[in-house]
Amino acid sequence: MSVKTTLRVHFYDTDEMGVVHHANYIRWFETGRVEYLRSIGITLTEMMSDGILFPITEVRAKYLNAAKFDDDLELETTALELTKVKMEFDYKIRRQIDGKILVKGYSQNVFTNAATGKISRLPEKYFSKLEKAMLEEMAQKNGNT
Repeated sequence: MSVKTTLRVHFYDTDEMGVVHHANYIRWFETGRVEYLRSIGITLTEMMSDGILFPITEVRAKYLNAAKFDDDLELETTALELTKVKMEFDYKIRRQIDGKILVKGYSQNVFTNAATGKISRLPEKYFSKLEKAMLEEMAQKNGNT
């Protein structure tokens, strides 16, 4: 399943050259992950109250074009892989006015026990929702909807 989120570049997102500072894209990737989970009925607040954290273990960004102040952007977040202990996401950020891809990204997150700090298996109540969303995405890609 792919989730699209609209963003607007604020003045404080830009650097001295008038373009979005590279670190903001990583921050927006997090916005995409949160919205992806929310779209399938999972909130990070609920996960954290169940003692589950979702830290990043790897993140990449390929910068292709610059975004500037007041640009309207579309962030597309897609789940790539899911196991009981980790999840991987793909990101694309486009400028809405011309559809130009500005950044492509990737992250890997692991499910972690908040009390111990150790990687842990995701409870079924979350895993089943994530697995269902990923199966639907695969069916859409294969034209089986």
